[in-house]
Amino acid sequence: PSRWRGWWRLKGLGLLAAPPAALRPPRVPGAFLTAAAAPPRKETRMSFGLKTEASFDAAHFLADYYGKCENLHGHRWRVVAYLEQDELQKEGTMRDMVLDFGVFKRALRELVDEYDHTFLVEEGTLKPSTVEALESEGFSLTVVPFRTTAENLARHFACELIARGLPCSQVDVYETPLNCATYRP
Repeated sequence: PSRWRGWWRLKGLGLLAAPPAALRPPRVPGAFLTAAAAPPRKETRMSFGLKTEASFDAAHFLADYYGKCENLHGHRWRVVAYLEQDELQKEGTMRDMVLDFGVFKRALRELVDEYDHTFLVEEGTLKPSTVEALESEGFSLTVVPFRTTAENLARHFACELIARGLPCSQVDVYETPLNCATYRP
């Protein structure tokens, strides 16, 4: 309340140790939470996770988009993948691990390397004669069945990791250092 505003100045001058009783809010009996009245605790699931990342350089454009991205341009795409599972492995060389980091890194890098230094093209957005001309000039094209957005690339990489048997929980794809899309299967 406004009547409290200046008491701290008086305190700073050594004139008051606390707000005068007239300025304190009134006490309300039972104005605290008892254990019975406390909200129930949210059940939390404990899990283990790993994270690794890889990057690739590729060009793309967005068909039927009205803005700068409708033109051919490139990115250093950064892909950050997360694995998660409730229990650690029980036996073998990966006992007490989610997965060997080397296996995880290799799987992500193999996926990402397929896109490195290519022109990502959504299937059907270029005339067949354009695709032929680019390929005849030695350009490396990667034709995909989806629009080449960061969101779709994140989903694609997550699905590919899962198809390889990895417990992928999330993939982030950065188009720029500060902007990313996230996909959680």
